Amino acid sequence: MGIYQDRVLPRLLDKVMGRPSTHAARAKVCSGLHGDVIEIGFGTGLNIAHYPDSINKVKAIEPSALGFKIAEPRVAASPVPIEFAGLRGETLELESEQFDTALSTWTLCSIPDVGAALTELRRVLKPGGEFHFIEHGHAPDAKVARWQSIIEPVHKRLTGGCHLTRPIFEIITQAGFTIIEPDEYYFPKEPRPFGYTFTGRARRD
Repeated sequence: MGIYQDRVLPRLLDKVMGRPSTHAARAKVCSGLHGDVIEIGFGTGLNIAHYPDSINKVKAIEPSALGFKIAEPRVAASPVPIEFAGLRGETLELESEQFDTALSTWTLCSIPDVGAALTELRRVLKPGGEFHFIEHGHAPDAKVARWQSIIEPVHKRLTGGCHLTRPIFEIITQAGFTIIEPDEYYFPKEPRPFGYTFTGRARRD
């Protein structure tokens, strides 16, 4: 799986996650970002087009070297300064309480120790700072949730560890955030086991 994971998957995700159907969702979750921002799961820079003018700079966390290389033209064209700042969300080599806002889009599903990553994210946010997120996760409908459990082992192997059954609001709350403006729904035109979506903002008190 090494060649697939390192050389094929980043290119595949760039196409799949760059579909037109994701644009409005990305724009909504990026709205309100301001000041110094940390983005975990930066990927290939698909959120750059939706960064608001209120951002001063972005520190990008991304484990895939190829993903960040694919992002280079987008980074170069960005009016917002973007700096690569690490590979793993679980161990951020960054000072505490330095970011005003944080961003994650379809990332929490694939971080191996998501609890540690969220704890680290909370650490580097300023008190009162907000975490903006959109993620897929565990569906409330029993039939859909059953299919998620059946599909998940194979899905993780094909998608770089992406879980379908994580209770997103719960794990964010357990990390010490207060969720504000929560919303959850089936993503339009997405197969239901893959598309149950959690979005909102979470405040670091």
